[in-house]
Parts: sequence; structure tokens; C-alpha cells
Amino acid sequence: MGRLDTRIQVIWPEYQFISSAVSYTFQLHWQCKAANSGGTPLQDLSLPAWTNAVTPKIDVEGLTIAVSSSRDTPEDPSKPKPRGKTKGKPDTRELISDAHLRLKAGVHYGLIGRNGTGKSTLLRAMADKLVPGIPHSTRIAILQQTETASEEDVKDFAAEEAENKHKTVLQYVLSSDHSRNEVVQKMNLVDIEQQARQILIGLGFHETTFDKPFLTLSGGWRMRCMLASVLIQSPDFMILDEPTNFLDLLGVVWLENYLRQLKDTSQTTIILVSHDRDFVNAVCEEIIILRDQKFTYFKGNLSAYEKDFEEQKLYWGRMKEAQERQIAHMEATIRETTKTGKKTNDDNKLRMAKSRQKKLDDRMGVQVSATGGRFKLNRDRAGWHSSSREEIEVPTDEKGTSLILPDATELRYPGPLISAEGIVFKYKPNGAPVLDGVDLVMHMGDRVGLMGLNGCGKSTLIRLLVGNALPTKGKISTHSRLKLGYYAQHSIEDLQEQGQADPNLTALGLMAKETDGIMSEGHLRGLLSSLGLQGRIASDVPVSRLSGGQLVRLALAKVIWNSPHLLVLDEITTHLDFHTVTALASALSSFNGAILLVSHDRFLVRSVIEGKRDEEHQLDDDFEGIDEEMDESQSRRRAVYVLKGGKLKEQNKGVEQFEQSLVKRVQKMLPAQG
Repeated sequence: MGRLDTRIQVIWPEYQFISSAVSYTFQLHWQCKAANSGGTPLQDLSLPAWTNAVTPKIDVEGLTIAVSSSRDTPEDPSKPKPRGKTKGKPDTRELISDAHLRLKAGVHYGLIGRNGTGKSTLLRAMADKLVPGIPHSTRIAILQQTETASEEDVKDFAAEEAENKHKTVLQYVLSSDHSRNEVVQKMNLVDIEQQARQILIGLGFHETTFDKPFLTLSGGWRMRCMLASVLIQSPDFMILDEPTNFLDLLGVVWLENYLRQLKDTSQTTIILVSHDRDFVNAVCEEIIILRDQKFTYFKGNLSAYEKDFEEQKLYWGRMKEAQERQIAHMEATIRETTKTGKKTNDDNKLRMAKSRQKKLDDRMGVQVSATGGRFKLNRDRAGWHSSSREEIEVPTDEKGTSLILPDATELRYPGPLISAEGIVFKYKPNGAPVLDGVDLVMHMGDRVGLMGLNGCGKSTLIRLLVGNALPTKGKISTHSRLKLGYYAQHSIEDLQEQGQADPNLTALGLMAKETDGIMSEGHLRGLLSSLGLQGRIASDVPVSRLSGGQLVRLALAKVIWNSPHLLVLDEITTHLDFHTVTALASALSSFNGAILLVSHDRFLVRSVIEGKRDEEHQLDDDFEGIDEEMDESQSRRRAVYVLKGGKLKEQNKGVEQFEQSLVKRVQKMLPAQG
């Protein structure tokens, strides 16, 4: 156990979780300056020094989270053992370093940062109360990404399966809120069952499934059930890590409204991570930015943060440019004065040049204080300083690695890429049709968005269009030279299975197999690099160890390597952070082929399909939308369809029309307040 000195450093017991086939170790360090150095035992620190017992909040300074990879692979007896005193310690990488974590009671926070910066790691550590400042009495409910299951979770999986073996969907949700259940039992209060039913319906369950065994649900529906089990609780902190991944747009809109309603009825603090820009913007009132291993805070929603960031970038950029011009003028004056002084032996001019040089060295930098007034060295930079004030730093965009898509292969002669006429599809000969009279034609350059509720037949239609299934009636024809790139909804799961089957398989090796020697290693590296998989990540890191975002990039490489004419993308944003979604939107906007996009991400459909520069969210400068289509010859066909009742219905007002129709339904589905 650590001891109190001029600095406290507590190393919590190693915390492991399993990600694919590799185990990692968390080490959480809490460091803070202390008043004395008498070696007082750590346990003498009182609880009120860490947390406010009346109002649940978190205020921890000097938080460090490091991740250590510890691969327990058996040694190869044929290889000589390394000499020396090498202990084989696992590599440690700090995700968060000496940061200040500050969470106020009842506030809805959006946690943003690029993939791999440690967002999910932090949230899991908070839920397990490894972060100091969170007493064990704090009630925390968490919905976490499935790819970050802990080793302890894996060990307890069998026991959990046994515990839930006979639970129905409704029973699973009700049993999650242990504290409330105890109160109900002791005080004989009214059952909470009606609230659980309303939440399940809001998340897409039909009442007929409430009595279905929980363990018979598919992975996506289990995650919805787990989300319901979190929402029914009244915790101090509710942690939601990508809660929209398995929801259709109706579920997303319902959850938005439910969480906003919760703000008025509960003091629960929410920490939310999501790649869905509109969802974060609607739910969160403050933003936490995890960048460069530190936290910064912004009071306002996501669009307000992005607007403020752009304004700060413009302001400091102009100040830096003005100062550089001033410095250039002063340097020229100093050179001229020094030259004249030396030539004429004029000591006054030499002293003048020296004085100006001192001013240049000591007084250039930030010209205004944090409050907006004129910067004063003795006031705005307290303490001793031996050199100039801080250099002006222009904020840089925190964006994911840019994505570059190759142009489509030349088609050589015109004609529709794909044509569906009168498509009918039934799973059973005498069953109701899933698709009933669907017509769809796509040409080069077309942008078509396909939306609809889960189970409406979107993926079925996609499988028919790409040739993975045959229609019951109707005809599907394709261009004789068509190259089609298909990103399936389960592409990531397929890659994970390949990685588990071959632990040594890398992204570069997988693409070499995929292209069957058609592309050289250099070209493959270039392709992977253009999608954000550079260097050793492509050639040395096994597929089984790639993150969800990296797997999306690899799956996209499989789709685009042969420069297809038509991209069919089925829910591609899952596992991406919203910075990368922005980069993806820009890359797709300039693709010269056709795009058929299935997504419930309103931002992506608006930008890629409708070609709109979103007023509330910033897009890259290289985005090509309607405004960039200079004349009719360059204009694209853009259409958003909703699949409902087996029919394709075009939305004249695009995503907005579909969203508004869902908002009306949601108002009737929300649990009553109180």
C-alpha cells in the first residue's frame, strides 16, 4: 500500500480484461500533492477528502491510466533464450496521464476522442471503482462495448449464463436493479414492471417477446436488453458506451427523448460515448474532450463546441499571422540598425538594436490574457520566468486519420449499374412477403440512402441486390462490367473469426490472400495506409488484436481494392468514432462511382446521400456536396428511401421527413414522468 509523502502514488491491483486473444493489464495511478511528508499511512485519509457524500460527484486530480499488454505465449524451445537480466516485463502504454477528472452531479456529459485514446478503458475503470474518488457506495450502471469484456467477465460467464438460464427478457431487466428491488420487497411498494415494459417497447421489443428466454436472443437483442436493464435503474452515474450501435432510428430517437426526460426527473450523471453526432448533440449538455492524455471541458453541446473550436482556431490563427508579420518587421529593423551602428561605430544604434532584440525575445507571444484583456507578464504568468512568454499555438483539428478511396474503374459504355424490377421476396412459400414490388435503378454517380426500422427487410434487399440471394419474383440485372464493393453488416465479426482462426494473420497478409497476388506488397501497403492502417499496424499487428475502428478500415480495404463502380455499405459506422465518421463522409462525398448506403446515422445520410453541409457539424474542406456540383452535367441523382411494409417509399424531404415521423411515435412510447 502506498504512503503519504510529498506526492501520493497508489498503484491499484492489476486489472485485466480480454480483448480478442490478448490480455491487457490496467494500472491506475492517483497522484496528488500533499501538505506534509511525515509518512502518514494512506488509510488515514478520510473519505470526505475524496468525495462529497451529499451530492454525488467526482473530482480527481492527477489521474493516470496505463495499459500493459501481457501475452502469455509459450516459449519456443528451439529458439535460444536471450542473455542478460531481461525480465520480460509487458510493454506499458499510458492512455491518460496526470489528468483532472471532474464530473458534476446530474450533468449529461459527452465524452469524445479518437479511437484508441482510452475512452472505454476509463469508463470500465470507473464502473469497477478503480478510479480513486469513487467510493464503493456509489451506484454506477454501465453499458459497455462488447469488444472490451474483462477477464473477470470471461471467468464469470458460465456462472452468469447459469444465473440467467431460466430468466425471461422481462425478468432479466427487472433483476438488474437490485437496490430498488430490495426497497420494493421491504416496503411493499408498487412494482416497477410497467416501466420495464415501456423501456423494452421503446428499444424495439414486442410484448410477445417479454416472456422469451433471455439466452435465446441474438447478440444485438441481448445488447438492447442490457441497455434496458441500465435505463431502469436510478444510479448516481450512468455510463453508456455506444448505446446506439444496435438500435434502429426509432430506437435512437426514443433513447434521445428518454435521456432528455431523465434530466428533468433525476439527478443521475450520464457519461456518454457515441459515434452518432446527432445523438450526442441532442443528449449532452457538456463535452469532455480526451486528447493528448488529458481532459478538457466545454459547457455546451457538441455543435456549440465545434463552433467555438473553429472560432478559436480562426482567432489564434489571425493573431499568430499578425505577430509573425510584426516579428519579421522588427527583425528587419534590428538587422538594419545593427548594420548601420557597426558601419558608423554608433553605440546608440547598437544599444537600440540590442534593446529591440530583448523586447523581441521577452515580449512576443500571447498578447491577451485568458479574460480577454491585454496580456501583462507580471500578472498573467505568475512566478519566475527566464525567457519569453508562451508562444501562440493555433488549435489543431482533432480528427481521425483521413480516408482516401480510389476512383471507380472506367465503365467504358453507359447503362444502369444495377436494376431491380418488381422484386418480391418470401422466406416461406405461403408466408407474407418481406419485399413486395420493389423497383430500384442505379447509375454511375448516384447516391441512394436506404432507411427503415429493424426487421423491415433492408438487409434482405441488399443481399438480393449483391447476388447473395434470389428473389421469389421479379428480376435483378447488372451491368456486364460491374465491379461491386459490398460492406456487409457483419463484416467485423467475419474478420474477428478469421483472426481467431489464424493468430498470426495480419492486415497485410489478409489482403494478400484477398487479392490473390494481383497487387504487390507496396500497393497493398499504400491502400491500407490510405485508410489509416500504416506501417507496423498493417504488417506486424495480428488481425485478432486490431480495434473495432481498425477492423472497419480493413473491411473497407477488402471492399475497395479493385476500384468498384458501386459501393454498397450496410451500417458501416458501427465501431467508428465520430471524427472518423466525418472523414468517411468526406471520402464518400468525392467518390465518382455510385453509393447505396444503409444507415441509421442521420449525419452520414444527410452528408453523403443528400450532399448537405450540416449546419451543426463541421465537415472537412474537401467535402463535395450539392454546393460543389457546378452545373447540371455534374449533378448527381440523390434519393433517400424508407422501406416499410415491403415497399420502397422515397422521402421528398430526406432524412428529416423520416425522423419527424418517428418523433410522433416516440412521444406516445415514453414512460410517464414522475
